[in-house]
Amino acid sequence: MPKAIIVYESRKGRTEALARRIEEGMKESGVEVVMKRAGSAKANDLRDVNAVVLGSPTYNGDLMGTVKTVLFEMEKANLKGKVGATFGSYGWSGEAVQRMSDTMKHVFKMNVEEPGLKVLEGQEDLGEAKSFAQIHEHGDL
Repeated sequence: MPKAIIVYESRKGRTEALARRIEEGMKESGVEVVMKRAGSAKANDLRDVNAVVLGSPTYNGDLMGTVKTVLFEMEKANLKGKVGATFGSYGWSGEAVQRMSDTMKHVFKMNVEEPGLKVLEGQEDLGEAKSFAQIHEHGDL
């Protein structure tokens, strides 16, 4: 059974709601899923998975600080060739999703599902998050 980890941070609960729907969709598709808040994710959590799904809201044009720390942990985990995906909510700009995707793709050499899921606050379509969870149908999970 393929295994994935969803690591996320959330300020107002919107990105967390997306994470939970993504988790639900992945489980329905037969993926074993572990979910962690960004502040508790370590390199060892990332090593034995087929996919890393990373979520952060965009805050002041950037991703949350705890998610930046996760990126440092990801660097230690040697994720080259693994599937990666990103998601997050935003109020007006939404840069966090692309920044996470770019780092996973260009720095960690992961097979990143693009585009990431970027959802405007107040327009959350949780069905969209659930269908986004079908990454293993597109990637090598």
